[in-house]
Amino acid sequence: MAAAPVAWYPDAFAQRDAQQQPAWPDPAAVSAVRDTLRAFPPLVFAGEARNLREQLARVAEGRAFVLQAGDCAESFNDFSAITIREKLRILLQMSVVLTYGGSLPVVKIGRIAGQFAKPRSSPVERHGDVELPSFRGHIVHGDLFDAIERAPDPARMIQAYHQSAATLNLLRAFSKGGFADLQSVSTWNVAFVESSPEGRRYERLAGEIERALKFMAACGIDIGRQENLHQVDVYTSHEALLLDYEHPLTRKDSLTGDWYDCSAHMLWIGERTRALDGAHVEFARGIHNPIGLKLGPSATPDEVVALCDALDPDRVAGRLTLIVRMGATRVPEHLPGLIAAVRESGHPVVWSCDPMHANTVTAPSGHKTRRLDDVLAELEAFVHTCRANDAWPGGVHLEFTGEDVTECTGGSQVVLEEQLSHRYETLCDPRLNARQSLDLAFRLAELMRS
Repeated sequence: MAAAPVAWYPDAFAQRDAQQQPAWPDPAAVSAVRDTLRAFPPLVFAGEARNLREQLARVAEGRAFVLQAGDCAESFNDFSAITIREKLRILLQMSVVLTYGGSLPVVKIGRIAGQFAKPRSSPVERHGDVELPSFRGHIVHGDLFDAIERAPDPARMIQAYHQSAATLNLLRAFSKGGFADLQSVSTWNVAFVESSPEGRRYERLAGEIERALKFMAACGIDIGRQENLHQVDVYTSHEALLLDYEHPLTRKDSLTGDWYDCSAHMLWIGERTRALDGAHVEFARGIHNPIGLKLGPSATPDEVVALCDALDPDRVAGRLTLIVRMGATRVPEHLPGLIAAVRESGHPVVWSCDPMHANTVTAPSGHKTRRLDDVLAELEAFVHTCRANDAWPGGVHLEFTGEDVTECTGGSQVVLEEQLSHRYETLCDPRLNARQSLDLAFRLAELMRS
């Protein structure tokens, strides 16, 4: 007989080991910031998180697909209505390609409005003879390699909250106020994409959708009254990494009495912080948001089932999304055992693929990059392995930008290694640009359709 779960309370994580946290120089200043955050309104509402969980339950049943995508790390320096709109534009384009090509509803989740903290493989960074703390995101310190810039400053958590609130306001306005209207599907293409092969392919698809809408109207269907054709639900997510930020934004829902982390609709636990007895798992165990769990090639079946038991003891469909990040050659070897163990345990999870993080390489120029061919190879291996093991390949988790960057190589209009320095703008990891994102969406639609 399994032991009863230990009672949870919001401060319980403080008794556990918390990895990847900044070394704040002034504990009193951190405490004051946490008190300030605790007094702020929630960024999202518990009911919205429950709606997302219901949509993810449909994914777990094989009736929908998750597109989770956005910036590697949001920036305090590059924040405007235009940058938010362009990220949403690519998310909408990709979702249309997947919906139309794969004949599936797509749950849209942005890595946005809170993705400010980053885990690092090393706590320090060295340039020449100078050693400084590694960059952990603008919510902690500045990105310039400078001793003053890299000093952790808890006041930045206040700025992250306000920027997240403003971003959410714009997302809601764009997604509900006409920008996401399916009758405007052709306007979602951007100038630097239109001339590419996949941009022209998207234009043809947009034309087919517009003709289908005109046909429906000619048949007497009142298109204007079909709300789901004119607005979309876009949910927010980020890694629940910086616990000094997440904890004060955790609130008890007045309707259910359950606790929710109101910093985002969905939170995920990263590969470096998923220790079963660690602070991050203990924190996530008690909140009722949908939770993602990143799984690298070192994850064992027993470990994954134990994490599922801790995070979802009631086996609620839509609660857990297992995000595989292994590398193309390792997926067929490691994923079948995880699928079998989770299925036998009875946990109704969403299986998703992060095909980017295990495919990061360093170019001769010193730039970190990802080859689109490697990303697509892992995605294909994930889909084929899931199907071969009677599991639904339910989602993809990506880092992209709406800007015309040169950070990942390959694509229909090839970015070469020698071109990486032209527009290499990421704060941390390389991101797909809009053309490469459409390349991936069309390939994924073909995989789902086949």
